[in-house]
Amino acid sequence: MIDLRLLREDPDTVRASQRLRGDSVDAVDDLLRADESRRSAVASFEALRAEQKQLGKLMPKAAGDEKAALLARTKDLSAAVKAAEAAVNEAETALRNAQFAIANVVQEGAPGGGEDDYVVLREVGERPALDSPRDHLELGERLGAIDTERGAKVSGARFYYLTGVGALLQLGLLQMGLWQAVEAGFTPVIPPVLVKPESMEGTGFLGSHAAEVYHLPADDLYLVGTSEVPLAAYHKDEILNLNAGPLRYAGWSSCFRREAGSYGKDTRGIIRVHQFDKVEMFSYCPAEQAAEEHLRLLAWEEEMLGKLELAYRVIDVAAGDLGSSAARKFDCEAWLPTQNRFMEVTSTSNCTTFQARRLNTRHRDADGKTHIAATLNGTLATTRMMVALLEQHQQADGSVRVPKALQPFVGGRDVLEPVKAGA
Repeated sequence: MIDLRLLREDPDTVRASQRLRGDSVDAVDDLLRADESRRSAVASFEALRAEQKQLGKLMPKAAGDEKAALLARTKDLSAAVKAAEAAVNEAETALRNAQFAIANVVQEGAPGGGEDDYVVLREVGERPALDSPRDHLELGERLGAIDTERGAKVSGARFYYLTGVGALLQLGLLQMGLWQAVEAGFTPVIPPVLVKPESMEGTGFLGSHAAEVYHLPADDLYLVGTSEVPLAAYHKDEILNLNAGPLRYAGWSSCFRREAGSYGKDTRGIIRVHQFDKVEMFSYCPAEQAAEEHLRLLAWEEEMLGKLELAYRVIDVAAGDLGSSAARKFDCEAWLPTQNRFMEVTSTSNCTTFQARRLNTRHRDADGKTHIAATLNGTLATTRMMVALLEQHQQADGSVRVPKALQPFVGGRDVLEPVKAGA
């Protein structure tokens, strides 16, 4: 939810943001009108209430015709106050709907355009030179690590089993990521993965992303696609103390996504699936510190990829490809040898005050004044990292080398050996 003060003082900035995203500029004018209507409705209501209170003070002293006139006016005023109060409620609903129709204001410096208009900031590591590389699914099947056939049999397309070293590898990746976060001062959290509508809406996942979300109508609960949702809602309606620095959490959860609209994309293996696990960084900080905090989250993501010895690049995501809550987003994309392309493995977003404004999460500064907090998120470890790890570290005999930093988290193994014929 954008700041109404910014809207009133500088609507052209909001319009420019809408253009960068490819969203409706008319929505800005709709919101301006809704804001003015609400303020007008509130002013009318308050004027009538003030008159009502004044009559209440005059009534005990009145008599005769004066009292009769006051009683008649009081009756008329009571009806007018009720109507004005209803008008305020209606105007507030209209205002909220108009606010929810506008995405976060894009941060200055973010590239314009759509999905393909990202800017490559840097490429790190050397792409492995492999003769006739096997893809992650073939490697995973030979290692006895990935079973998509039985996943489809039991649950349908885009589901899978991780077995043997596959299960150990995912747990190892997430454990390594979680420990890195703990060492950096994050509080580890295992959050609920079913949340109320207001939690999902508050984080911005029921707008353009609603088709991606699993909903349980009988309970009116949503399965989260990221622990960003329960971590953002964790401090809903609270006032935080951020004077000692950002408040940081690392949430480990299973994540669920319908992948609506992605039919035919990355259907082989475990690249684009309905269920996966992830360690997500989440930070609350004062708004003026958000840009700097964003770079810290990106640095922690790159530290993790460095430990996994992966070749990757960092991109500045274009405005038209940002989620509604993000003002800016950086993705880290790992190299996929078998597809000769980069694939997103981590993402970090600066949501400024957009989510916290919806969720009424504030902080109190050293002078005792309250402000809306800024929120940021970033992937630290996830199932998809296994794809790049298997492909980049494969060896000619079908075995897979384990990066040194990861070895303690997978039972000390330095190499994963094939267990099935055909290797």
